[in-house]
Amino acid sequence: MKRRDFLRNSTAIMGTMAIFGTAIPQAVLAQETPVTGGTLIWGHSETTQNLDIHQTGTASSSRVLQNVHSSLVTVDADLNVIPDLAESFEVSTDGLTYTFKLRPGVTFHNGAAMTSADVKYSFERCKDPATGAVNFEVFNNVASIDTPDDLTVVITMSSINAPFLSRLAENGAGAIMPVESGPTQGTNPMGAGPFKFVRYEVGTVVELARFDDYWNGPAFLDGVLAREITEPTTRLTGLRTGELHMINDIPLDRVSELQGDASLQVKTWFPLNFDFINMNHTYPPFQDARVRVAFDMIIDKEALMQGALWGQGATSPSASFPTGAAFNKSLVQRPQDIEGAKALLAEAGHPEGSLNIVFKATTNYPYHIETAQILVEWFRMAGVNLTIEQLTWADWLSQCWVDKDYQMTMMNFFTLWESDFLYYSVWNSKGAYNYRAINDPIIDQLTEQARITVDNAARADVYKQVQQQIWDQSHDIILWFRNGTIGAQPSVKGLDSVVHPNGSNLNFHKVWLAA
Repeated sequence: MKRRDFLRNSTAIMGTMAIFGTAIPQAVLAQETPVTGGTLIWGHSETTQNLDIHQTGTASSSRVLQNVHSSLVTVDADLNVIPDLAESFEVSTDGLTYTFKLRPGVTFHNGAAMTSADVKYSFERCKDPATGAVNFEVFNNVASIDTPDDLTVVITMSSINAPFLSRLAENGAGAIMPVESGPTQGTNPMGAGPFKFVRYEVGTVVELARFDDYWNGPAFLDGVLAREITEPTTRLTGLRTGELHMINDIPLDRVSELQGDASLQVKTWFPLNFDFINMNHTYPPFQDARVRVAFDMIIDKEALMQGALWGQGATSPSASFPTGAAFNKSLVQRPQDIEGAKALLAEAGHPEGSLNIVFKATTNYPYHIETAQILVEWFRMAGVNLTIEQLTWADWLSQCWVDKDYQMTMMNFFTLWESDFLYYSVWNSKGAYNYRAINDPIIDQLTEQARITVDNAARADVYKQVQQQIWDQSHDIILWFRNGTIGAQPSVKGLDSVVHPNGSNLNFHKVWLAA
């Protein structure tokens, strides 16, 4: 079916839902005893960028590196913070002191035993501006890191930072690496995870090998080959021919087809990530909230989701996890109102035909290109000339993320279930992920207030106010949450253990291959 026909004929309305299931051939359902051996060949949908877990801001790199590193703490299935490399942790009643007891006998990939000195080194490196760590602000309130003995770490805060523990559990902030290993992490990542780094051929493959001395028991697989195959059809063909054991990101228009194929396993879950349209706030038209709101009014989010995602997701006016306490349920998407948008643009000094916007979209996410193509017609109807510039992933990161050289773009964020990570990093004027140059004093004040609000319910209410401000000002146009998908050969076992509770990271510690 052509996309235009799909959009014309699509009438299904997909509300917020929860999906976490696996379609598995009946022959696979029998309980089997795991066996050791074999290399899993994974068709990775994205290009790995930076191998230094402190510096990387991309989920593509994190999915690989999370198998190389272990963190001081992690989260369980309900996103509660639990010990990982720490055996236990305590927080003082005033919220200013964190004491971690480390697991004895943890070994790094270089054979060195992990001690408190490694924790101190890792956290001070992440905090150091010279490192260029994306999670530097996690440690802004850290006054001191003391190591009274080899297995004890005491972190003292200069002021309360209520989300500190949960921030350590996400996106590499709590990853522990050997003392003085920082300079080589970008070319030879080293940690205490279940797999050790072997090699990286840029844009082609990352190879990992089982680390037999992993503290939580060795993996079953001999290794993992993460083959970088960004073209969806090529990735799917590799799975069908048996060249690949597993792929993530099944082409969105083929998910239903594969779910009906008894020869393959299909795993889907909700959500994988949220998508939003970005407007560069340094570009004069977008410094006017009326223009941003008008652009929001141009878009029919449900039709766009059906057309670009083939229904594999659910629209949302908020970037907060749909099941999280901080999700602002009172927000609703602005309905499409072309005439209202035209009037608002004219009021802002942009009559029909006068506004020309370049939309930079990365081919790394084909549905971003499809989204932009659908938007062109709606924007034409509203009197805005929208043109598309297609970029490779590397060029998008260089131009949009680093240089902020764009007018309008689109991006998705993964693993931002933790509200401080989400709202401080992405919308605070000092946030590491604020590549749109948003500078809203109300959001800055609220995200700082949340950090010193110890009561969980009260902190959730603060984040609901942040969401309201983002929506009121249309700082970004939040579109939807997208489903996650994995396709695998029947020989891949332990597939239910792969997806991290954050919905994005993949872990191969408990995966095995049938003989």
